[in-house]
Amino acid sequence: MGLFGILIALGLLIWFAYRGWSILLLAPAAALLAAALSNQPLLAHWTQTFMGSAANFFAQFFPLFLLGALFGKLMDDSGSVRAISRFMTERLGPSHAMLAVVLAGAMVTYGGVSLFVAFFVLAPMAQELFRAANIPRRLMPAAIALGTSTFTMSALPGTPAIQNAIPMPFFGTTPFAAPGLGIVAALIMFGFGMWWLNRVEASAREAGEGFGGDNASPLDTVADDQLIRERATTAREFDPAELRHGQQSDSLPPIGLAVLPLVAVVGINLLMAIFILPSLDFSFLAEERWGATSLSAVGGVWSVAVALASATLILILTNRQRLPALRESMDAGANAAVLPAVSVASLVGFGAVIAALPAFALVRDWVLSIEGGPLVSLTVATNVLAALTGSASGGLTIALDTLGETYMQLAHELGINPELLHRVAVIGSGTLDSLPHNGAVVTLLAVCGTTHGDSYRDIVMVAIVGAIIALVAVILLGSLFGSF
Repeated sequence: MGLFGILIALGLLIWFAYRGWSILLLAPAAALLAAALSNQPLLAHWTQTFMGSAANFFAQFFPLFLLGALFGKLMDDSGSVRAISRFMTERLGPSHAMLAVVLAGAMVTYGGVSLFVAFFVLAPMAQELFRAANIPRRLMPAAIALGTSTFTMSALPGTPAIQNAIPMPFFGTTPFAAPGLGIVAALIMFGFGMWWLNRVEASAREAGEGFGGDNASPLDTVADDQLIRERATTAREFDPAELRHGQQSDSLPPIGLAVLPLVAVVGINLLMAIFILPSLDFSFLAEERWGATSLSAVGGVWSVAVALASATLILILTNRQRLPALRESMDAGANAAVLPAVSVASLVGFGAVIAALPAFALVRDWVLSIEGGPLVSLTVATNVLAALTGSASGGLTIALDTLGETYMQLAHELGINPELLHRVAVIGSGTLDSLPHNGAVVTLLAVCGTTHGDSYRDIVMVAIVGAIIALVAVILLGSLFGSF
């Protein structure tokens, strides 16, 4: 009955979440249902297990949600994201429209700009380029997804994406874990995605298919849509409802100033993770008042937090005149972090209750018994949970909360570098999370004015198939040569 209860609770969570019910209500309700069907104490699981795990996740990662959303909002309101998009448009032009959209998305998201901020800036840019080049509108979502939601989220070393930060406390790694394997995976995702997009574009031209009509909804309407908001805030780290708050600059910064904060994020992150933090004495962290922890458990989050905070300060200092309503923009950025952080924390609390049930031992044993070793079973666990929850960060955290300690033990016994586990887990979370119910997918289709029927096949190819090919390559290379 316990295993049946887990399946029923998970099924209801997915069913109602897909229909727009708030995950803040669904997650504890589904967790309590699973506990009730397992004859477990309900109130204890709610206040001790669910809330304890959710609070722990919030305490660990809310600084990254907060700083990431704040940085993204200020980049948007200062005109920096639009300046980068315009620069790519002017340099590459309609003749390379697909590449321009992909590279613009990659540049801003690898530099720390929140995904939904990128969506709402890149969609008008892509529409302009695709119309000029007479490329079908239906390919816009796939081009934007390739640049924003694949290799810059899960593969490139040092990416400040929350998904790349989540494994760090579990495995004692840094944002630059397995850099060589990450670069290989990024090249595969980018190469495969561009090959597919160019192939489909060529086929469309041969068939005489052009851009099509202008049927996109106003961006403010999309941002305020409650159904989109519920799904989006579970999927990623920015509440799209805050995009219309604050005030955008009428003038755009020079491209050098626009790119400077992005370079600062990557550069300072590297300095903190590889050079500065390891050179300092943090032995005091072992004391009880600091949580009896270690630098390896918190250093990764610290390096990303310092990088985002420093880049935000640089952004404000270099663009102060382009931020006419600085307080309002900062308030909107801060507010944009709250609902996503609490939503993902609720998913983590649900996972903690499920993991505490006696029947979960059957699930754990099944996952660990999958043939191919720990790398394959970790891949299956993160893929399945990200797919079911529609959230890469939520699925990844649940997988590592429930199985992370076991995988670290296996890594120690089998001589597997934790950095390899880190990179496999992150890439694994960024594959099947892009199923039709994913909030990022729903939002992207809305801002581009297309439907699942129009565009989802191409999103599958660039965001799922390409990522799975890269993941298989990383597992094979990691099994043969270890982490590099």
